[in-house]
Amino acid sequence: MNSATINRRLLLGAAVFIGSGGAACAQSRRPRNLVVYKTPTCPCCDGWIAHMRQAGFMATVNVLPDLRPIRIARGFPDALASCHTGLIDGYLVEGHVPAADVIRLLSERPTAVGLAVPGMPLGSPGMETPQGHKDPYDTLLVLRSGASRVFARHNPPA
Repeated sequence: MNSATINRRLLLGAAVFIGSGGAACAQSRRPRNLVVYKTPTCPCCDGWIAHMRQAGFMATVNVLPDLRPIRIARGFPDALASCHTGLIDGYLVEGHVPAADVIRLLSERPTAVGLAVPGMPLGSPGMETPQGHKDPYDTLLVLRSGASRVFARHNPPA
């Protein structure tokens, strides 16, 4: 065998190895299936759903007149309620939580009920304004005890 044949074989072998590694990584990534519950009169929820889809989440939307029973069934405190509720991989995601925070939650897998952005802060996903106004807000990690702590801070004051 000459050196050209050996080099071609090495190149082909390396390409197959690299290609199969990429396929294995793609197959091992868990799908991001998100089930969203929203009321029929909330347009900002649609903006948040679009934000999540753009980040690679597969969102299924269910329209209900009242979301409280979903939150209660999962031990989520009323004080942190917002206008829509998402369920993903055992966690509840309440309100205008940025996709990056949900991705981090799924990566870190803390013992918790889920995440919440109470209220509807301007500049959060789905609450963008034409003027680009952004209120500072926190994403909260909601613990099983009902307590919460800051998980992420967004739009800090200048």
